[in-house]
Amino acid sequence: MSPLHSYSILLAIFMSIILQPSIISSQSHLCRSSCGDIPINYPFGIDDGCGSPYYRHMLICSDNNTKLELRTPSGKYPVKSISYSDPHLLVSDPFMWNCQDRDNFRPTRSFSIDSSTHFTVSPQNDYLFFNCDSEKVIVEPKPLFCERFPDRCDSSCDSSSYLCRHLPECGSALGSRVSCCSYYPKATQSLRLMLQNCATYTSVYWRSTGAGNAPYDQFPEYGIRVDFEFPVTTKCLLCQDTTKGGGVCGFDRRTQNFLCLCKQGNVTTHCNDPVLVKHKHIGAVAGTVTAVSAAGAIGVGGGVFWYLRKVRAKAPVTCGVQSNENRIF
Repeated sequence: MSPLHSYSILLAIFMSIILQPSIISSQSHLCRSSCGDIPINYPFGIDDGCGSPYYRHMLICSDNNTKLELRTPSGKYPVKSISYSDPHLLVSDPFMWNCQDRDNFRPTRSFSIDSSTHFTVSPQNDYLFFNCDSEKVIVEPKPLFCERFPDRCDSSCDSSSYLCRHLPECGSALGSRVSCCSYYPKATQSLRLMLQNCATYTSVYWRSTGAGNAPYDQFPEYGIRVDFEFPVTTKCLLCQDTTKGGGVCGFDRRTQNFLCLCKQGNVTTHCNDPVLVKHKHIGAVAGTVTAVSAAGAIGVGGGVFWYLRKVRAKAPVTCGVQSNENRIF
């Protein structure tokens, strides 16, 4: 038997160990479908390789799978709810003013979202600012100010806003000596600038009751609505189709290419794909390997490498250095 033929046999054994089902496990069972009482569906994932790569590492589930947080450049914020039909998250900011603070204004920081992501701060948020410096911030009843200066209307902080007169959940929490005005910053920098000249702020989101009589079916609630894009693809729809096996949409952690995560393995099509059903050992995203099998694979790989070196030592040396085409490792 020639050395090359012997090497081919050893290499085949090595590859069969690498690909056998006992070594590679599916990632579908590694994708948690909830965190606390909040469902985690596509495009989100709290386990790496699950959901869409657009939202990779942005949601964190901690405290024994009970606390969901959104990671942004300004910090981590508890997620109160997620809506997939009207794509948005409702997050709370523990640094913002709340009813329990009353007129005890704590140091705060501005909430921000990375503009390069597929998240945006919703225009349905209203921001209330308290005790602003009237020499640096235009604090006036907006209707009157807009009549006098229509070209500067957007720059005023409305001191006669409905929310200032009817603070959600605690209408009388602030004393008469505390000023309040409503202003919607057009950029994160605007929010930071306002906070430099105001004691603190809070965000109010208008939640819909679903009665279908907008805008009268909305009520104010403290929190920040963050909208997100829903990148639905044909591949994902095919993967999730229950008649096709009902897989979980995910991606390869190395290449970020789409993968359909199934119980018996992962494919780029759907869980009832004949290739997957037949072989049941398509490479998993997570690449989970048992310690024993990994050790065996390494042992065989080391044996192949040692054998190759032995064969090369006996082989005659030709002119020059071997090309990359001839190299196995």
